[in-house]
Amino acid sequence: MDQALVIAAHGSHLNAESSTPTFSHADTIRATSAFSEVRESFWKEEPHFREALRTTDAEEVYLVPLFISEGYFTEQVIPREFRLDEWDPELWSSDGTSADVATLTADDTGQTVHYCGPVGTHDSMSDVIVQRAKSVTDDSDVGDGFGLAVVGHGTERNENSAKAIEYHADRIAEMDRFDEVKALFMDEDPEVDDVTDFFESDDIVVVPLFIADGYHTQEDIPEDMGLCEDYRDGWAVPETVDGHDIWYAGAVGTEPLMADVVLERAADAGADVGAAIAEVRGQSGPGSAADD
Repeated sequence: MDQALVIAAHGSHLNAESSTPTFSHADTIRATSAFSEVRESFWKEEPHFREALRTTDAEEVYLVPLFISEGYFTEQVIPREFRLDEWDPELWSSDGTSADVATLTADDTGQTVHYCGPVGTHDSMSDVIVQRAKSVTDDSDVGDGFGLAVVGHGTERNENSAKAIEYHADRIAEMDRFDEVKALFMDEDPEVDDVTDFFESDDIVVVPLFIADGYHTQEDIPEDMGLCEDYRDGWAVPETVDGHDIWYAGAVGTEPLMADVVLERAADAGADVGAAIAEVRGQSGPGSAADD
């Protein structure tokens, strides 16, 4: 039976670059020929969530949300727009970071849909964060002498927003690779504005756990950290702030290795994509997170 992959992302009416990582990762996966079809779909752009299954011929679909956290979009918007009427959040049996897969039938098309947890809470995302640190420092051995700040939006309205950030910060800290690892946030404590207060390391890599670069990652966070007074003037990498060198990586979702996390989600749901995972990880090059 043919199997298709549908990637569900937020998109934006205001930021033309918001969808770029989604299309890029879809192209990477499409090139592996692991699926008969690979479709991109968006909440705020075309092609829209509601049309994704109707334009997919395969009877079996792996639906992977390109979102960081479990919450409103993964538990309400996506199931509703894809018309997964059997859906109930309890099917994931998740504590906020452990969503796996629920197999459902699309109400209007009759397709079997393996609805996966978001990429942001998958264990492989920790590898992508480390790879992002390698990319921004151009050092495959980065870690010794460095602190790592994993940055999320954070919000008091959804506790799962912070859980994903803290989960990966804890996992990376357990690797004993970096001298210090901290979870920081834009809208709750501890705040990224005060990044240098939380580290003793002279060098700090800052990796925002966002899918795409946009207003928050390219304007708010750089200005809040003191990398620049006006984001339009740009900043150096690294930029010295309060005696520390800040290596600002930009959104983790732009890292090419993110395609691996999408495939890992599908694999956990039963897709036969082992060769594709090896291919995508191999493309990240020598010294990648996959080789550690």
